[in-house]
Amino acid sequence: MSKQPRKQRKVLYNAPLHARRKYMNVNLSHDLREDFGKRSLAVKVGDTVKVVRGEFKDTEGKVEKVDVKKFQVLIEGVNVNKTDGTNVVFPIHPSNLVIVDADMKDDRRNKILERGE
Repeated sequence: MSKQPRKQRKVLYNAPLHARRKYMNVNLSHDLREDFGKRSLAVKVGDTVKVVRGEFKDTEGKVEKVDVKKFQVLIEGVNVNKTDGTNVVFPIHPSNLVIVDADMKDDRRNKILERGE
């Protein structure tokens, strides 16, 4: 893989959806890192995340939607008022998030953690 930023971006933007899902990983909080023995996990609906960069820094909320095609995560409580007065959920890039509480109801996610992938 190339070191050039333009080629790195090109690979990211032209990747198929199943490959893009792997790029949607979010760092874990320090407590969860010790518990799981991993640095990051794929973000999933139901996870509680904290915004660490941008306008909504230090805001926590549950993940409402993960948009793999646009590299966006929609979080409950991260809203913007539009000029017509309506409230819209503001999309956040996964690199600006930290998982505070992971939703471990999914068997597949538990198996991923067990095998250390």
